[in-house]
Amino acid sequence: MRRLATAVLFALPMLAQGPANPISADLKSVWTQIKGYVAKSAEKMPEDQYSFKPTPEVRSYGQLIGHIADAQYMICGAAKGEQKMLGVEKSKTTKAELIAALAESTAYCDAVYDALTDASGAETVKLFGRERTRMGALQLNIAHDYEHYGNLATYMRMKGLVPPSSERR
Repeated sequence: MRRLATAVLFALPMLAQGPANPISADLKSVWTQIKGYVAKSAEKMPEDQYSFKPTPEVRSYGQLIGHIADAQYMICGAAKGEQKMLGVEKSKTTKAELIAALAESTAYCDAVYDALTDASGAETVKLFGRERTRMGALQLNIAHDYEHYGNLATYMRMKGLVPPSSERR
């Protein structure tokens, strides 16, 4: 019993420290939430509504999904030190194609977020013609996804659907 108590006492400081990279762990947590909302939104909207536009001047629902996929490739690519441009928004039109492209861009970003540490997050990368921290670039990716998730949620409400972030848990 005494050995167990001693082991617990020595382990307490390590347990209290939390994750090794708390800042990047927090960022990954927010990424996990928004990528789930966007993916569920893509799945939930019926295919015949992927061409829906509230007004002629704005992107259709499907174009929004494609735009999110393109931006994820571009921003996560910059955070990884790569240039990644695919043109999903202009080349994919069916729900299946767009969901597949979104899943691929999300998996690409997942690898970038998974490789992130607090130290590597402070390193600089080039994005939109200027130097930013890698973590700043990935924060921008999350902000962009949330911005367009707001559009998706509005389109869904207009079609009588409940957005994933408003569903009962």
